Amino acid sequence: MAGRVIAVDGPSTAFDGKITFAIIITCIVAASSGLIYGYDIGISGGVTTMPAFLEKFFPEILKKAASAEVNMYCVYDSQVLTLFTSSLYLAGLLSSLVASRITATFGRRNTIIFGGCTFLAGGALNGGAENIAMLILGRILLGLGVGFTNQAAPMYLSEISPAKWRGAFNAGFQFFLSVGVVAAGCINYGASKHTWGWRLSLGLAAAPAAIITIGAFLITDTPSSLVERGKIEKAKQALRKVRGKNANVEPEFEEIIKWSKVSKALQQEPFVTIFQRQYRPHLVMALAIPFFQQVTGVNIVAFYAPNLFQSVGLGNDTALLSAIILGVVTLVSILIASVVVDRFGRKVLFITGGILMLVCQIAVAVVLAVVSGTSGDRHISTSNATAILVLMCFYSAGFGWSWGPLTWLIPSEIFPMKIRTTGESISIAVNFAVTFVLSQTFLTMLCHFKYGAFLFYAGWILIMTLFVIFFLPETKGIPLDDMYMVWAKHWYWCRFVKMEQSQDIHSLP
Repeated sequence: MAGRVIAVDGPSTAFDGKITFAIIITCIVAASSGLIYGYDIGISGGVTTMPAFLEKFFPEILKKAASAEVNMYCVYDSQVLTLFTSSLYLAGLLSSLVASRITATFGRRNTIIFGGCTFLAGGALNGGAENIAMLILGRILLGLGVGFTNQAAPMYLSEISPAKWRGAFNAGFQFFLSVGVVAAGCINYGASKHTWGWRLSLGLAAAPAAIITIGAFLITDTPSSLVERGKIEKAKQALRKVRGKNANVEPEFEEIIKWSKVSKALQQEPFVTIFQRQYRPHLVMALAIPFFQQVTGVNIVAFYAPNLFQSVGLGNDTALLSAIILGVVTLVSILIASVVVDRFGRKVLFITGGILMLVCQIAVAVVLAVVSGTSGDRHISTSNATAILVLMCFYSAGFGWSWGPLTWLIPSEIFPMKIRTTGESISIAVNFAVTFVLSQTFLTMLCHFKYGAFLFYAGWILIMTLFVIFFLPETKGIPLDDMYMVWAKHWYWCRFVKMEQSQDIHSLP
C-alpha cells in the first residue's frame, strides 16, 4: 500500500496518573494471574521427588536412585518424567498463539477468566490421575490455561497502569508467580510425608485458578481493550475509575482513541504488520527477551531444584526445603525490583542481575567440578551442598530483580496498539517453546554435561547481558503510545524507526 505517512504531533502530554486505591486493587487482581504459573513451576519438581509418586508412575527411577553405582548427575534422567513437566509448555506455546485473537476479540479480562477455568480443570484431572496418560492430559490443560493468562495479564497491567509506575505494577505478575512457587514448595514439603501427598500437591492447583477466575470477574477490562472493541463509553468509565474521580482523564482517553483510529485505518493482518521494517526492533525484542530469560537456566533450576539438591547430597526433605528457600529469595528480590525499576530504569536492573547470575553459575560449576568431577560418584559434603545452595540463592536474587519481572514488562510495553496482542503472543510463544526444549532436555544435559551444564547457561547470560547493554533502549516513564521515541533515538534502531514518523507508521489507502 502506497500513500501518505501519518506524522506525530510530538510526545503526549503528561497524563494524570496518580496511584489510586482502584488501580492498586485492579492490578493486584490481574497480577495474581501469575499464581497459577508459579504454582505449577514450584509443584512439578517437588512432586517428581516424592517416592509415592515415583512408585506409581516412574518405578524405574526409584530403582536407579537406590543403586550405589549410579552417577549423581543421571539419577533423574528419564524422558517420560521430563515429558510430565514439559508437556505443559508445549500446550502453552499453542494456546499463546491463539490467545492473540482471543484477547483482541474478547478482551484481556475475559482471556484471564478463560485461562483460569482451563487451568482449574487441569489441576483437578492431575489430582485424580491414575495413569501417565491422565497426568499428561492434565498437564496439557494446565498449559492451555497458563498460555492464555501469561499473554493477557502482563499486557493488562501495562495498559492500565500509569506510565510513571508501569514497571512497579507490572512486576506484580512476577511477584505473584514467585508467591505461587513458594506456596507450592511449602505444600510439597508438608505433603511429601504422605502416600497421597502428590495428589494434594497436584490437585491444589485448582485453588489459585479459582482465585484468579473469581477475581477477574470483579475488575473491568483495560480502556485500550474496550476502545479497540468499540466500547467507547465503558472505556472512559474504566479509565475514570482507575485514575480517580477527580482526575483529568481526557488527554489520556483522547490519546487512546487517536491511536485506535490509526490502528483500524490500516485494516492489515497484525501477524503481517509486525514483520514490517519499522517494527523490526519490536519483533527482535519479542523474540530475544523471552529466549534469553529461559537460557538463564532459572526455570530449569525451579523445575528441578529438589532433584538437583537431592542429587548433590541433600536428603528429600532438605531438598524440598531448599527449593522453598530459593523461592523466598526470589520473592524478596522482586519486591526490591518493584521499588527501584521506575526510578533507576530497566537496563540497570538487567545488567546488575546478569552479572550476579553469571558469577554464580560459574561458581556452581567450579564447586561441582572440584568436589564431584565428571564421574559424579564422589561424596559431596554437607558444607559443599550448602555452598551450592547459597550460590543458587544469590543467583535467584539476581534473576528476581532483572530477568524475572522485566521479561514480562518489556514486551508488554513496547508495542503499538495495533500489534500489541500479536507481539505479546509471539513473546509468550517463544518463552514456552524454549522452556519446552530446555525442560525436556535438562536432565539429560545434566547427565552428559555434568557441571558443564551450568557453564552452558553462564555463556548465555554473558551474551544476553551484552545484548541489553548495546541493543535495549530505556523505556521507563514513557507512555505506551509514545514508545516509538526510544527506538528513534537509539544508536542502532534509529535506522528502522524515524523520529518524524508516527508510532504507528501506516500507509493509508
